[in-house]
Amino acid sequence: MLFIGPGILLGLWASFKVKSTFAKYSQLGTQSGYTGADVARRILEDNNIHGVSVEPVAGSMTDHYDPRSKTLRLSDAVYGGSSMAALGVAAHEVGHALQHATSYAPLAFRSAWVPVASTGNGISIFVLIAALFMGGMATAFGSVVAILGLGLFATATVFTLITLPVEFDASKRALACLKSGGYVTAEELKGARKVLDAAAMTYVAAFVTSLLTLLYWAHALGLFGRRR
Repeated sequence: MLFIGPGILLGLWASFKVKSTFAKYSQLGTQSGYTGADVARRILEDNNIHGVSVEPVAGSMTDHYDPRSKTLRLSDAVYGGSSMAALGVAAHEVGHALQHATSYAPLAFRSAWVPVASTGNGISIFVLIAALFMGGMATAFGSVVAILGLGLFATATVFTLITLPVEFDASKRALACLKSGGYVTAEELKGARKVLDAAAMTYVAAFVTSLLTLLYWAHALGLFGRRR
């Protein structure tokens, strides 16, 4: 728990923060009356981006941009909502579409890394447990298996790391577009920023948790000295 505990606590706090902040600013409307879908389409037009469809998707906080099909999917509360939260989230997802259109390198790397991280994360736990039974770094064969397991797990940690600049940049683009397009007032922009800042903490928490878990396994396998 000394390794993983702080990450778990940070993750729980970040989850609570984003849900409570979204709920708060979902109750505060905007003067423009635009819905999230309206703003998403208008920002795409403002940036001369064509061929990106905007669709509703079921669920809460399920908003995402799919670069493979060039589809921007917004949850019901965002797609049809006209609150500060809805416009902020919709603009953020458009930010990913802008990244895709401009060949933003971190986004391209993250997209290419998805299958690597998915595979590595999926089998790493089995390899790491096997390495423990083999004695970890205390034995020759255990050392090989331990390094393999840590390397596989690290693919997921790298994914959470590269996600940070991708998400921060999308939020930066979103706020700039909301401001330049006049879709929100200065006060409304502050509300949208708070929602996006809270959401960003969930990605920070994911990285910290993954990194601490990796360090835990490295310690447990004896990478930092003889395992007891």
